[in-house]
Amino acid sequence: MILRDARLFDGHEELAADGAIRFDPESERIEAVGDAEPQGEEPEVSIPGHTVLPGLVDAHVHFSLSGQATVEDVVTQTDGELALVEAKNARTTLEAGVTSVRAMGARDLDVVLKRAIDRGDLPGPRTLANCRSITITGGHGHHLGREVDGPTECRTAVREQVKRGAGFIKFMATGGVTTPGTDPKTLAFTHEELEALIDESHRRGVHAATHAHGAEGIKAAAAAGVDTVEHGTFMDEESIDLLLTNDVTLVPTLSAPYRIARNTEQATEESAQKTGSVYERHIESFKRAHEAGVNIAGGTDVGTPFNYHGTNSTEISFMVEHGMSEREAIEAMTASAADVVGLDVGVLEPGKYADLLVVEGDPLKDVSLLREPTAVLKGGEVVAGALPEA
Repeated sequence: MILRDARLFDGHEELAADGAIRFDPESERIEAVGDAEPQGEEPEVSIPGHTVLPGLVDAHVHFSLSGQATVEDVVTQTDGELALVEAKNARTTLEAGVTSVRAMGARDLDVVLKRAIDRGDLPGPRTLANCRSITITGGHGHHLGREVDGPTECRTAVREQVKRGAGFIKFMATGGVTTPGTDPKTLAFTHEELEALIDESHRRGVHAATHAHGAEGIKAAAAAGVDTVEHGTFMDEESIDLLLTNDVTLVPTLSAPYRIARNTEQATEESAQKTGSVYERHIESFKRAHEAGVNIAGGTDVGTPFNYHGTNSTEISFMVEHGMSEREAIEAMTASAADVVGLDVGVLEPGKYADLLVVEGDPLKDVSLLREPTAVLKGGEVVAGALPEA
């Protein structure tokens, strides 16, 4: 199939204001970008006034969470109940134009969901899945995570997750906003534990991502070789320098504190209080990291309080609001996030998956257009919206 007469944004830059893209729904791959001549009776669809760009990639989602005010509302659910929740949230995410994600783990269900999506049993985005986030005893996310104490247990926990199918490892370097009794600014693990977690992840052939709000946790994880820092709320100059020096990607998740800050009356008292102390500082850290040239990948933390599935593209609007250009913000949630996820997605390039977003108008001038896509394609098949008939 060929889509023609469209503006093309390839994940890095605008390729053409009036171009074409060919893809094969059978192979699910892109075959040509920029110009394409029909082969035989190949269908062609003209979409003037539209932009074709890669499907969005969200590098930080929680399919087991659905925006509840507290995780306590989730932990009492059975695995069967949570599996149904995950399936529903995955479908909502795909239909909103997010065709690939990095799922951050809850119990061991994300890997089960991934396999079902890969088999075609369930609709959902391509998924790099974790099993359980690793945390200290009583640490952030302990309700659904794997608690450890000491370097040996850290290595054991990493091996367990990989054995169960985890495509990456996530650990909690600091406390968090939504876990009662934990301090977002405080380093949770010892330096020896951090080194064990990251070294064992790399020895097992997977990357390591860390939840980290406080500067001490960010610096300790970056110095130990972590691959991505999630949130990065209280970064100082040394933190930013370490991210740059060690080529660590920041996944800022600006959506998460924004949603709680706008719903303080419904949030728990502790979450509202913590968010009040971090929100403006989080924005400041994001601005400083961007200005310094830190590699930034888009991720929403969707599923956290009042942060609902299907609203993922608003993260791009937040990044623009706080200093990125429209092009940079879209790149962060396509090509850059795809590098983190490690799938053949995120760019319009021959050989990549034909995961496409078709939007009326020019999102490089107005990113809010991404919230209402004309059509969402995964592997060359329309999975939401519709294209004009060929």
